Amino acid sequence: MRMSINRKFTRRDFFEIGGIVAFGLIAKRQTSSQSKKTSKEMLLYVGTYTTAGSEGIYVFTLNTITGQLNKIHAIEDVVEPSFLAIGKSRKYLYAVNETETYEGKQSGAVSAFAINQKTGSLEFLNKQPSMGGAPCHISTSDSEKFVLVANYLGGNVAVFPTEDSGKLGEPVEVIQHSGSGPDKERQGSPHPHSIILSKDNRFAFVADLGADKVFIYQFDDRTGKLKPNPSQNYYQTKAGAGPRHFKFHPNGELAFLINELNSTITSFAFDKRKVILKEIQTVPTLPVNFSGANSCADIHIAPNGKFLYGSNRGHDSLVIYAVEQRTGEMKYVGHVSTEGKKPRNFAISPDGKTLLAANQNSDSIIVFSVNEKTGMLKQTKNNAKVSMPVCLKLIPLFA
Repeated sequence: MRMSINRKFTRRDFFEIGGIVAFGLIAKRQTSSQSKKTSKEMLLYVGTYTTAGSEGIYVFTLNTITGQLNKIHAIEDVVEPSFLAIGKSRKYLYAVNETETYEGKQSGAVSAFAINQKTGSLEFLNKQPSMGGAPCHISTSDSEKFVLVANYLGGNVAVFPTEDSGKLGEPVEVIQHSGSGPDKERQGSPHPHSIILSKDNRFAFVADLGADKVFIYQFDDRTGKLKPNPSQNYYQTKAGAGPRHFKFHPNGELAFLINELNSTITSFAFDKRKVILKEIQTVPTLPVNFSGANSCADIHIAPNGKFLYGSNRGHDSLVIYAVEQRTGEMKYVGHVSTEGKKPRNFAISPDGKTLLAANQNSDSIIVFSVNEKTGMLKQTKNNAKVSMPVCLKLIPLFA
């Protein structure tokens, strides 16, 4: 029906128009609210040990407001996917297969998966031998052209190129470590336990538990080649420390090392110009009154850079330290039980509000809310049951 331009509007017309406008505003607010809520949803990928009945790699959704976890997918026939890496594009996931032999050789393997850009589910792409036994850590370069792997029993690190399809190519670099430590049972030979890149993607840092060293390499993201860093080939830890995981602070100028065997954390200043690690402080991960057996596992720094967390297997806790961001000094905050046994790995959401702890020997993922002012944790009661969870990776939920 056509409306005359000269028509006079009645009171009823104004009410109807006002109702339409109000409805539009409400709808806009609801859409905005829904969008805001969606932005708090994340995808959680869980790596496991499959010897005790795990399905392989699990995929959950996580609501970082409530802490609620919902399982949406699991990919089977993946052997011992104990550590995972996801590139910045979120298109592909890479997993180590932590075995001692693969295809009749002394080697584990590395697997590639495509991530469904709508659902987050995984599709297997291909697999390559890791070039050493028991690969235990994996990371990607910023360009995602290369995947870097630490082989614990093999005593070496390897670099694999990636194809445009996400598949892994044959390694372009394998470097064998040497060295040992005083612990004859755990340090009779080199055992690389993690490999990560500096914030500028130019240097690789390898924490070697067996050699009591953090090896430093120049990394070429065009070729995937590694070269010993001339200004400092490695940082030597205290004898018997057993360095395990190495992490950079968000500012890129500080770094932190968790030592598995002597249950300590060391902070460093990283001189970017000279490419040298300078030790600042070493602190314990255990309370003074604890005398039981313990081994450390993982370390993470809060996104705001104010706190760091380290996991204790034995004491079954997370230790919390406040970080003085100018000096790199650490101040003790407290310990929080992980409410399970042998917390191997944990993850902090990008907004810093949620922490998830993977308890390997009690088959549980425990969700904590984070007090961003104090660094302390509070259990949310929104937990998940997973067989032998040992690696947690979070990415934003696809729109």
